[in-house]
This record gives sequence, C-alpha cells and structure tokens, in this order.
Amino acid sequence: MHRKVLIDWFTSAKGQILQKQEAEYLTRSITASCKQVILQIGALGWENQFIDCSLYKRFYVLDDEQDSWHESKLLRAENIALPLQSDSVDMLILPHVLEFDSNKHQVLREVERILKPEGKLIILGFNPWNIYINLQYLWHKEKGAPWLPSLVSRTKIEDWLRLLNFEVELAAGFDFDATRTSSEYAEQRKNEIRVAAYAIKAIKRRYHLIPLTPVKNFQSKLAMARVIDMPYTEKEYDKNS
Repeated sequence: MHRKVLIDWFTSAKGQILQKQEAEYLTRSITASCKQVILQIGALGWENQFIDCSLYKRFYVLDDEQDSWHESKLLRAENIALPLQSDSVDMLILPHVLEFDSNKHQVLREVERILKPEGKLIILGFNPWNIYINLQYLWHKEKGAPWLPSLVSRTKIEDWLRLLNFEVELAAGFDFDATRTSSEYAEQRKNEIRVAAYAIKAIKRRYHLIPLTPVKNFQSKLAMARVIDMPYTEKEYDKNS
C-alpha cells in the first residue's frame, strides 16, 4: 500500500484524533537543542504541529515523493540509501515508515549508521493486532498487494533495535479516544492490544572493545634485605664472656 494513503487518512476523523496524540507525544519527546541536527524520514505534512521549523534551523525531512510542511527543509532520497555521513545526526524520527517499506532491516541499518553515538531515535508505528487498522488496510489495498499488511509489532522492532546496539528508553500507545491526548496516558497504555499505534524511543549506544595484551611469563624477583646485627642481651653476653 502506498504511503500517500496514510497522508490522506490523517485528514479523517479518527486520523485527526491520532494525529493530535502523536503530535503531542513528539513535542514532548524532541529534546535536542536548536543547534543540533534533527532528521525526520517520511514526510507527514503537519510537522508544524510538533516542531517549530523557524526555531529549529537544522530540522530536515527526507522523503522520495511526499511533501512536508512548507517551512521545513525537504530532502529527496530513498530510505535504504540515505545521502548523509555516518554519525552526523543527533536525533531521528521515523513516523509510520517501516510499515510501508519492504526493506525494513536496511532502513534501520541506515538509521544506525547516520545517528551519532548517544543519539535519540523515535519510531511511530501501527499496531498489527488492531482490527480497525487491518480493516483500513483492506479497504485501501491496491491491486496485487498482499492481503495481510506489512505491520510490525512494537516488541519485534525493539528486538531489532537491540541487535543494532540501541537501548529502548520508553514506549507508548495511542488510541482513538479524543479525551486522552497526554503523553503520560500514552505511556501507560504501551502494552494494550486495543491501541491503534505505538511509539518507541531509543538511544544509540556504542561499545568499545578493550584489547587484551598477552600476559608475559611472570618471574618473581626476591629483594634481599641486608642482615642487621642484633645486639646481645645481658644473658647472652654473660654466656659468651
């Protein structure tokens, strides 16, 4: 299914509810400074709902087809071959990208490559166990597309991240309840099957191996102390005299 379906779906009633919850979550989760590089892979069109593009001058959106908010800086490239140097991004956002990409592992490998050590990663995805989400897929399914959507569960993505030396810091869940928009409520619902979408926040860790040098043959060296002549006691002196 083409990702443009997602952009159109966010204009629906339920899509607006989910958009509000995710935007509020992203607003609280973006902790990078204004001078750091923030990259979003996959345009949404409503980036202004969670970030001030006039304040964050180094905020970029990368997408090969869709358009982002007009004030953001847009880059045209494919997800599997990001035109960025290694260890060059401070924070990275993946909003509903993996479920529309057949090369999920390659996308995550590219994310790990360009993200700096201790850099932050935020992933938004749809819950594969939600009935409504699956019905929406069948409704908008293109001709020749598989009957089952290519959705990935939160726990599986967390396992993939750990293999890439990411430490999962926080997870959250979103639903279609318009009265529940706070991030604290979303964090409490991360393990419920009824949630429509989830969020994962992770940190890239880099571990350095300490090389072990071979141990040389240990040879004990004895330090010979000088013998000190002890004075005779009175009894010993009488015997000798």
